[in-house]
Amino acid sequence: MNVKNNRLVFGFALGFFLASTSYAEDAAQTFKWPKGQKAAISLSYDDALSSQLDHVIPTLNKYGLKGTFYLQLNSSTIDQRLSEWRAAAKKGHELGNHTLFHQCSKSGPGRDWVEPGRDLDKLTVAQMKDQVLLANTFLYAIDGKRERTFTAPCIDKNAGGQNYIDAVKSEFVGIKLEGGGVAADMSKFDPYDVGVYFPTGVTGQQLIDIAKEAAAKGTMANYTFHGVGGDHLSVTAEAHEEFIKYLAAHKDIYWVDTFIEEMKYVKTQQKK
Repeated sequence: MNVKNNRLVFGFALGFFLASTSYAEDAAQTFKWPKGQKAAISLSYDDALSSQLDHVIPTLNKYGLKGTFYLQLNSSTIDQRLSEWRAAAKKGHELGNHTLFHQCSKSGPGRDWVEPGRDLDKLTVAQMKDQVLLANTFLYAIDGKRERTFTAPCIDKNAGGQNYIDAVKSEFVGIKLEGGGVAADMSKFDPYDVGVYFPTGVTGQQLIDIAKEAAAKGTMANYTFHGVGGDHLSVTAEAHEEFIKYLAAHKDIYWVDTFIEEMKYVKTQQKK
């Protein structure tokens, strides 16, 4: 290949690179978080656990941040501490749908703990749809709200081998349904197939590092905690508070709100 052709190939490659870079920058600039923040953070908590009432809600209230609590409605805390869940909702925290009985697929790896009567593999799509919609009614009785988001227990999609999420998605503003907590690209973000990070036994700094990754990408990080300072799949109350304190101190970088408000905002942006 002669020098002239080399220059033409180089010029074409450079032009393609610059165009691609410009396109990526334009895409990033198209999606804006509400007050110019670099990332959104969703703080979610599954299973309606006592440690969430004991440690999480007081910590969030202390630092002025909002969380989303996905209630497993047969949890003992619903019966014994219902007034506290109602008080959390009045404070602006979101109560989300995590089904009545937390059915998961028993055939999955490490699922020996799934009770036979709550094996998602043995249920039909119609049965799961009925109980997910009934869970929405129970939640309405608690907080008086109609709009809702959903997290599928164990992020399992199939009931009796068939996808039940498609049968219920129209009832929700957004659904957490995959592993992986940092969104790759908001232009391709699907509010009904959101990835989540499940922290267990991590430090406050590790939680902070996930948020920093989202800020570097200009996207969002979705955390789904279980126990905090107790219960199962837990992180320490100290690690959790270190993380919450960091987010509260960097509101110029991170938009922290309920998952339902974040998904409403994302949908609005995607329509532009």
